[in-house]
Amino acid sequence: MSRTEPAATTRIVGIEAFLVRLPLVHARARKSASRDRPRFARHALVRVTDRDGAAGWGEVPDVDTALWQALVEEHGPALLRHSWKRPTEVEDAFTGLGDLPAVRAGLDTACWDLWSGKRGTPLSHALGGNRTAVTAGVTLARQPSEESLVREVNRHVGSGFQRVRLDVEPGWDVEPVRAVQERFPFLVLQANAEGRYTEETADLEALRALDSYGLLAIEQPFPAPDLAAHARLRRELRTPVALNTSVASLADLDEAIRQEAGGALNVRMSRLGGLTQARRAHDRAVDAGWDVWCGSDGESGLGRASLVALASLPGVTLPSEMPGAGGRFSRETAQPPVRAQDGVVPVPLTRPGAGHDVDRKALDALTERSATVGSPAG
Repeated sequence: MSRTEPAATTRIVGIEAFLVRLPLVHARARKSASRDRPRFARHALVRVTDRDGAAGWGEVPDVDTALWQALVEEHGPALLRHSWKRPTEVEDAFTGLGDLPAVRAGLDTACWDLWSGKRGTPLSHALGGNRTAVTAGVTLARQPSEESLVREVNRHVGSGFQRVRLDVEPGWDVEPVRAVQERFPFLVLQANAEGRYTEETADLEALRALDSYGLLAIEQPFPAPDLAAHARLRRELRTPVALNTSVASLADLDEAIRQEAGGALNVRMSRLGGLTQARRAHDRAVDAGWDVWCGSDGESGLGRASLVALASLPGVTLPSEMPGAGGRFSRETAQPPVRAQDGVVPVPLTRPGAGHDVDRKALDALTERSATVGSPAG
C-alpha cells in the first residue's frame, strides 16, 4: 500500500474466544513447594476475523468469570459494530464500557496482528520497531534464603539472562542484593518493590542503602498513587526510580512526568489496554528522557510475541521481561516458542504479523470453554 493510497476500512465480522487452562511449571516442582500455589493459569486467547477472512490473535491473561463475560458479551460485540482504518482507532469501539484494560488489550493486539499481517508487514515494523532482537530480563521472587536466591540467580545466568530483577520488601532487600552482587559482580541487577515501602525512617534507610549497589533501577518503591513520595526519593537517589503500577493510563504517565516522579517506565500492554496505548506511553516516556522496558503480565507465548514486537521500539533501552529458565508454562500456545536464548529474543522479521502460529493441537487440549461472537470466516 503506497503512502498516498487511502487506508482501507476494516470491519471485524467474527471473534472466537478460547478460555485455556495453562499448566504452571512450578506445579511439577519438588514436593517441598507450597501446596497453596496455583497449578494452572486461565487465559483467554482471541481470534478476530475480518470480512476478507484475514485473522489476528491476541491474549487476555488471568481471566476470571467477569472478564470472560465482558469479553464475549460486551467488548467483543462492540468491536463488531466498529469500523476502523488503522488499529490505533480500535480502542474507540470500547468507549463507554467498563475499565477493563486487559480485555481491551487482547482485542486491540489481535487487530494489530490482523492489520500488519494483511499488509505483509512484521508487527514490530508496523509499530515502529527497528530491532532484530531484544535483550531479555527475568524476575525472581523472594526465596526461602539468600543461598537459595543465589542458586536461582546462577540457574538463570547459566541460561544466558543478562538482567535479573529481584523482588524486594522490608526485611528482604539489602542483604539479598549484596549476596547476589558479591557472587555475580558483573550481573545487571534491578530491584522491584511493588509498592511495599513507606517513607518511614527504616524503609527510607533501606532504600538509601540499595542506592549504593549500582542497580539499574529501583522499581515502584511506594504505593501507586503516591507520586509525590516517588518524586522525593528520585531527587535523593542516584539510582533511577522506575514506575510500574503508578502508570495505568497515559494521564497517569503525564502526571508522573509533570511531578518528575521517576526516570524509567515499565510498559505493560495489558495494564495500559493494548499495543496502541503502550506505544504511546513509550513515546511520551522517551520524550521525557526516561528509560523504558516492556514488562510482562504472565502472558503465554502468544501474548509474548506481541511483547517482543513492542520491545523492538527504539526507545526501549532496558532489558524486557521474559519467562525464566524453564519457562512459566509446561505447555505453550505459540509455534515457534517465544523464548530467550543466551539472553536475547529474536524479533520475527521474515513473516508478517506477530510472526508466530497458534499451536492448534495445544489449543484444543488446553481449552476449557469457547465462545463465538459474530460469524468468523477462514
